[in-house]
Amino acid sequence: MMGVVPGVVDERAERYGGFILSTLGLILLLACTIWAAASAHGDPRHWLGTLALVALTAVWLLGLVPLFPRRIGHLPAVAGYYLVTLGLAALLTSRDNTFTAFVSVGYPFAFALFSARWCVFPVAITAMIPMVARGDWGPDSRTSAWVLVVSVVGPLLYAAWFIGAESERRRKAIGALAEANAKVEAALEENLGLHARLLAQAREAGIFDERQRMAGEIHDTIAQGLAGIITQLQAADRATDEAGRSRHLAHVHTLAKESLAEARRSVQALRPVSLTGSRLPDALDELGRKWSETSGVPIRIETTGDAYPLLPDLEVTLYRVAQESLANAGKHADASMVGLTLSYSDDVVMLDVRDNGVGFAPDLVSQKSLSQKQEDVDGTGFGLEAMRQRLQRVDGMLVIESAPGDGTAVNAQVPAIPAESRTS
Repeated sequence: MMGVVPGVVDERAERYGGFILSTLGLILLLACTIWAAASAHGDPRHWLGTLALVALTAVWLLGLVPLFPRRIGHLPAVAGYYLVTLGLAALLTSRDNTFTAFVSVGYPFAFALFSARWCVFPVAITAMIPMVARGDWGPDSRTSAWVLVVSVVGPLLYAAWFIGAESERRRKAIGALAEANAKVEAALEENLGLHARLLAQAREAGIFDERQRMAGEIHDTIAQGLAGIITQLQAADRATDEAGRSRHLAHVHTLAKESLAEARRSVQALRPVSLTGSRLPDALDELGRKWSETSGVPIRIETTGDAYPLLPDLEVTLYRVAQESLANAGKHADASMVGLTLSYSDDVVMLDVRDNGVGFAPDLVSQKSLSQKQEDVDGTGFGLEAMRQRLQRVDGMLVIESAPGDGTAVNAQVPAIPAESRTS
């Protein structure tokens, strides 16, 4: 069915609108012709002329079928077709008053063919056709009452129906728009609340991550430095000669300076001093040498594969894992030999730290670190957990193999992501 808005129809009516309007006009034309034929129509030649005009009008009405889909953008053609249709209706009305009813076909034609801006003009012209065609709209008019109803009251009723339908359509559109606006406002309020919650969660996550980072840095720098200082002071107390005592005190002095420097760099989230301006293998060589000097345990360090710079976070992670593994070996392993291997491949970079010490049960240490508060966990448990967290942050993996009496092997793997593109 055609829509109530002038010139606007739905998709189905767009295909069949011309046929429907033409059929409506033909039915009305046929009804008026039959009614006129049943009435006294005077001179037969006059009636034959009327029938010829009816036939011409019927053919003209069929022209609306191809015109209707092309009406938009072709106002002159549509206006011409409409005026000819009204002209034929006016001629028929002038020949027989019965055809006054046929003139009313102009109203649906006007509302369907013209936009709301223009349809008022063809409607006004259509309303005047019956009276103009008969020439008897004055006080002495002989036009019958049904003709006046069709010519005047009919258009008014149609206009009232159209206005009401249009008003209802606008009311529904405004209601739908208001409902959509309310939904948009509700969605905006919900999004604002969600945004606030996300900000709070992000802030809490940032605080937690920073606490975890600082905890790991303190453990890797200050705590290990203090542990080394205590060890050297105890060794100095046990020294039997002044040279040995001086050597241990020199180590204390060096450890204190290095720990202070590392603590300051940790607060500023900077790389360890050993990695600044040095390659990772060189930094691990220096780390192992210093550890061996202070612990008195021999260490063997080697690098396999084609060494190349990694992303800073990856190198810092491997360096801290090596630092923690050596610290644990010095404090707990009671080893006579330690080996450190750094292996480069296309996919991963692996760090292996092995000792031949007393070993331990990794599962028991992990359970202890999970069951106690962080501040109550001993250095070993917290150190292992700190290594795992560091590796998880860079998508790495930690594997610890140990058993009482069998020594310990720590294996850390990180993705082999170079700091910059390597040239072949």
